[in-house]
Amino acid sequence: MKIAFVGKGGSGKTTLSSLFIRHLATLGAPVLAVDADINQHLGPALGLDESEAAALPALGDHLPLIKEYLRGSNPRIASAESMIKTTPPGRGSRLLRVREDNPVYDACARPVELDGGAVRLMVTGPFTDADLGVACYHSKTGAVELCLNHLVDGRDEYVVVDMTAGSDSFASGLFTRFDVTFLVAEPTRKGVSVYRQYKEHARDFGVELKVVGNKVQGQDDLDFLRAEVGDDLLVTVGHSNWVRAMEKGRPPRFDLLDAADREALRLLRTTVDAAHERRDRARYTRQMVHFHLKNAQSWGNERTGADLAAQVDPDFVLGEGVAAAV
Repeated sequence: MKIAFVGKGGSGKTTLSSLFIRHLATLGAPVLAVDADINQHLGPALGLDESEAAALPALGDHLPLIKEYLRGSNPRIASAESMIKTTPPGRGSRLLRVREDNPVYDACARPVELDGGAVRLMVTGPFTDADLGVACYHSKTGAVELCLNHLVDGRDEYVVVDMTAGSDSFASGLFTRFDVTFLVAEPTRKGVSVYRQYKEHARDFGVELKVVGNKVQGQDDLDFLRAEVGDDLLVTVGHSNWVRAMEKGRPPRFDLLDAADREALRLLRTTVDAAHERRDRARYTRQMVHFHLKNAQSWGNERTGADLAAQVDPDFVLGEGVAAAV
């Protein structure tokens, strides 16, 4: 199951995504955690110190390897160089699976030990001095989009992505890659403004959007969120001594998390698990192709010197029963 955490900067999306990852790890579930925010706070939120977080390999630094591996023997893709961030898989492509070992994970993922289990963590990498004035930071998420396009996950397998802040994730088709999107919103006008933007942009793409109210301190905050987001409000959380200790770099044992917060995390998981039955794999693949063709026409064809529409395999649907290339 693919899950995104989104919200405005400072809303607590990274904190909530890290808590959800820890919750899944305590259940022994296989988890691939992805930090797609160039601010790169997920590693520290999962307990890494500054040097450990800085040493995580950036997905963008390994893009040639990722492309070459995923291309496999797909006859529609002439070379790894002709692949762009939206290139969809087809017959002959190699696919990623949550539980497996593969060269992409070897190069780009690192295990993070948590009390109760371990997860794999991949990061986009931060915006560097070399990028200043010459690069768009949205390009940093291109490797994430390419990997998700080629990732097959099943029931009780979880891919949790901490997304870019605000509505910036709409700069690509990445926002359509998830079974459930949790939008973390504070009970303020700014907090719900991102919700309105997300709801509007996602309306035509079947995005399952649920709001997690954060920093909710009383009935007035709860009433405000209910009035602003209606039935999309799934659950709220408030002040947490456990989170405060975690933010100081001294997280207690996870089983000491407040009971109300543990219940909120259980509700997030049951919401995600229930979404499995509503998966529309044909629509998922169509949306993948839709954004690939848009990118091909707007810049991809010119950059690669090829007609990237030819990369689309019209008979291919990404699903759990699809066999990967060997």
